[in-house]
Amino acid sequence: MSNLASDSVSHKLLPLVINTRPVERASPLTEHLQAGFEVVEMPMLTLQTREVVDADINVMRQWLAGHYQALVIVSPTAAQSGLAVWQALIAEKQSQSTEQREAVEVVYNEPPSAIVAVGDATAAVLQAANIPVLQPLIANNEGMLAMPEIARLQAGDSLLVWRGLGGRRLLVDTLQARGVNIDSIAWYERMMPDSAANDYEQWLNSYLEQARPAKQKAKPIVIISSGTAFEHWVTVVQQSQANNKAALKLAGFKLDDFSYVVLGVRLADMVASQQLAYWQVEDLSPETISAAISTQPLTH
Repeated sequence: MSNLASDSVSHKLLPLVINTRPVERASPLTEHLQAGFEVVEMPMLTLQTREVVDADINVMRQWLAGHYQALVIVSPTAAQSGLAVWQALIAEKQSQSTEQREAVEVVYNEPPSAIVAVGDATAAVLQAANIPVLQPLIANNEGMLAMPEIARLQAGDSLLVWRGLGGRRLLVDTLQARGVNIDSIAWYERMMPDSAANDYEQWLNSYLEQARPAKQKAKPIVIISSGTAFEHWVTVVQQSQANNKAALKLAGFKLDDFSYVVLGVRLADMVASQQLAYWQVEDLSPETISAAISTQPLTH
């Protein structure tokens, strides 16, 4: 488990939040929430870089040649990986002879299409390299679909997505139904951390030893940012139940012993299908999550 926000329970018992964001994305949220909550970082995702293959390079060359009307980048990790390949292609072109460069009518160091970055952290990766980007007003699928650069795509147009393996189906499904050709490069994949089950078990034992459930009526709050993270969480909690039951110990916590903060409609539907209580948020900014927990009623 990455860390506890504090090593001991304060005299005033603070509401408990479990932050399941990947290690490299957890800190801003944890630091913001610590002002009013006890926060436990318990990643349910680790991002593993995938090997760049010839097919990926070919798609990048097509994009640089102006084949796509827009590029959507869904995460900082995708931005970093795609930018690295883009810069490598620039270096490759610069190493060519003058004749070779003149034979290629592509200006590799200028964006050949609109670039849409989902979220401030994703945009910051490109902006640090002086690459202009557009951002949706709301950093989710619905926000992207409302953007003029995406809304005007029609049958026969092409969109490129830099992403991780899986995820963000609403954008793809909606545009494909419109006849838009969607290509993507999956720069990384989401895996369950090797320590996830052990981290959860350690936290649960400590939580029960402190008799927190008796002292605090509110359920622990779990922040879930993707369907894959929720699937991993379900696996960990249910496996803990099964192990404790097999060992003739207390069964521990069930999924409905927690409340959830979930991103977007798709995740809300997944959580609701298991009859779990949740707050739905439309972006993952620390301010949005804090406001939802503090001011909005739970959906049951």
